Amino acid sequence: MLTIIQILQVLLDLAWWIIIIQAVLSWLFAFNVINTGNEFVRSIWQGLQVVTEPIYRPIRRILPDFGALDVSPIVVLVLIAIIDIVLNRLAANIATGGAVPL
Repeated sequence: MLTIIQILQVLLDLAWWIIIIQAVLSWLFAFNVINTGNEFVRSIWQGLQVVTEPIYRPIRRILPDFGALDVSPIVVLVLIAIIDIVLNRLAANIATGGAVPL
């Protein structure tokens, strides 16, 4: 069970970094620091979009429209942090034999 929790935590860390990298790239695109005409940059961007869009879509349906400001990545990062805290507590509970209250 502890191994499964550790695998989930690694996957959450990976998702965290993918979202951060996508946010930084979107800011670089917005301020014309990176040219979207570059094939390599465009392929990275499209790959990140394919991975993150299914995560963002349900959150965007729930959140009100803020115009050009997209807060769904922030919501996802907060949810990842909450899930990580729960997994850490669960791992500590398993490691100590149930002595740590959830």
